[in-house]
Amino acid sequence: MRKLLIILTSLLLTACVDDSASYHVDGDNGSHVLTLHRVQKHFWSKDSDVELIIQRLPDCLRRIPLTDMPADDVEVELLSGGDNVWTLRAGEEAWQVESQTCSQYPDVKGDGGELIGVFRVDEKKLVFEAAVLETVPDTAPAGK
Repeated sequence: MRKLLIILTSLLLTACVDDSASYHVDGDNGSHVLTLHRVQKHFWSKDSDVELIIQRLPDCLRRIPLTDMPADDVEVELLSGGDNVWTLRAGEEAWQVESQTCSQYPDVKGDGGELIGVFRVDEKKLVFEAAVLETVPDTAPAGK
């Protein structure tokens, strides 16, 4: 009976959600990556802790806590301001980081830059969806 109680207790204390999604800045090289990680610490909790892991090897590797969000409703935009400056935005909250030295800015400066994509929950799994850039058709008459 005691073994069963120990097993059941450990199951009750495990997290329901613990996953991540990544944006590879330099393609599949893997040395420059921004990863959003969410973890729900207790099965009864509706919120998850969300953090950013910045990796630009060999110079930079850091975890930055961002916020608590509903575990099933994480949605964070990723914007690029150039020069390894990144802005993450979730509703009214925003964070700005720099992956050259793995630092977080105290305040967000500017509009954040160009939308790169969105970290979101899709079928109960955290994913990164790249932004779709629309091409503008050329309406100029031919030959001019």
